[in-house]
Amino acid sequence: MNRKILLIVLLLAFAGYAAWNFMDSVTPYVSVAEAKTAKSSVQVKGLLDKSAPAPHQEGENFVFTLQDEETGETLPVRYHGLKPDQFDEAYHIVAIGKCEGESFEADKLLIKCPSKYEKQK
Repeated sequence: MNRKILLIVLLLAFAGYAAWNFMDSVTPYVSVAEAKTAKSSVQVKGLLDKSAPAPHQEGENFVFTLQDEETGETLPVRYHGLKPDQFDEAYHIVAIGKCEGESFEADKLLIKCPSKYEKQK
C-alpha cells in the first residue's frame, strides 16, 4: 500500500514539474504595443520598417526596426547575433525576446519568406 502511495506522489510531482517547465517555455504572440509592456519573453511579428534606418550590425548585435502590420507602430529590435540568412527576402519577421528600455532585445528571429509556390499563382 505504501509503495502505491509513494508511486502516485512521485508521478504527480513529475507531472507538476513537467507542466511548470512547459508553461515557462511557452512564448505567446503579441502586437508591438503589447510587446512594449510585456514582463516576460514574447513573440512579436511584423514587417521590416523601410522608413527607419537600414538594418545594420552593431558589434555582436543586428539592429533593425519592426513595424506592426495592422497598426503601423514601430519597434526597434536588437537581435543578439549576426544578420540571418534570407533576411533581405523576408516577408514577415518574428522576434522572440522582451523589451528592455527603448528596444526589443531578441534572442531568436524567425524569418518568413514568400513561398516559391506563391509565385506560381
